[in-house]
Amino acid sequence: MERINLLQLTQKAYTDKRRLVAPLVGFPGVSLASTSIKLAQQNYGEHFKVIQQLVERFHPDIAFPLMDLSVEANATGRYTIFPVNDSATVPHADFSYDELDAMRTIDIQKDTRIFGYIKTLRMMNENLPADVVRGAYVVGPYTLAGLILGADKAALATLLEPEKLHTLVCFATDLITQYANFFIDVGAQLVCILEPTAVMLGPRQFAEFSGNYIRAIRIACQQRGVATVLHVCGNSMHLLLEMSATGVQGLSLDAPETGVDLKRAAQIVPSNVVLIGNISPVRTLLTGTPAEVEQEVRALLMMMNPYPNFVLSTGCDLPQKTPLENIDAFMRAGREFAVQN
Repeated sequence: MERINLLQLTQKAYTDKRRLVAPLVGFPGVSLASTSIKLAQQNYGEHFKVIQQLVERFHPDIAFPLMDLSVEANATGRYTIFPVNDSATVPHADFSYDELDAMRTIDIQKDTRIFGYIKTLRMMNENLPADVVRGAYVVGPYTLAGLILGADKAALATLLEPEKLHTLVCFATDLITQYANFFIDVGAQLVCILEPTAVMLGPRQFAEFSGNYIRAIRIACQQRGVATVLHVCGNSMHLLLEMSATGVQGLSLDAPETGVDLKRAAQIVPSNVVLIGNISPVRTLLTGTPAEVEQEVRALLMMMNPYPNFVLSTGCDLPQKTPLENIDAFMRAGREFAVQN
């Protein structure tokens, strides 16, 4: 596995008058590969075909498996629903902290879905072009706690049962770190931590119940030479300093209609943290025209031109029905733009 430094890659591209282009594109590849989301999330051969088709058509600078927030919770035995044409979900179910003792004895490496995602990443490492960074997704520690306990109950626990919640988030952190290490073992060069549930927290709560634990995951990855990115859905502007304080190399931020102002974020976030984003997956790429996509991409690139620490991406993962010609337009506009430095 070749080690990468995301900030150095981003700055080198800027020096070369270009940008790294890395849309969070997974589910549109399901149609390209003539499969289904359910099959791809449960069959690593089908899963790899999806990623391979995406890379062959669009050649992004970073490739990820399908975004799936349910994998780790499912591995602990939480009830999980597997729709044919939608991503797996973990509905709310009763949980007792007494269950943690039994959950700690589970060998998640033997979980069939964990195993499938590891095999997918191994195939990506062995078969994708060398210039494409191999990325992996793991769920964030507070989000995993929310999936186990229930998001509303987790939010209440920050106030009413903080010690119990810390115990659960600590368990989640250990499990996620294991999973991240499995990915690193088979060639992951970048680990993206998905922490959407934390957007409902205030800065102090984020630091206490999410940030401190993300830092532990980041340190474990960093010790093995692997970069980390933190993705928080929704309007995370109020959390930017706390997100940066985790020490991750990059922050992946959501679309403008959620309230994210990427230029303002660039003025808040330290210059050694890469900003990744934030063309709208729905308003622009799903429902816009190729011309509109190109126009918005160029406008974003012009706005971010002064900032070397920027990677062009989407605000979040793209819906399966995103027109492929719109993704082509996104990539074309991103590749053709010449940085003025």
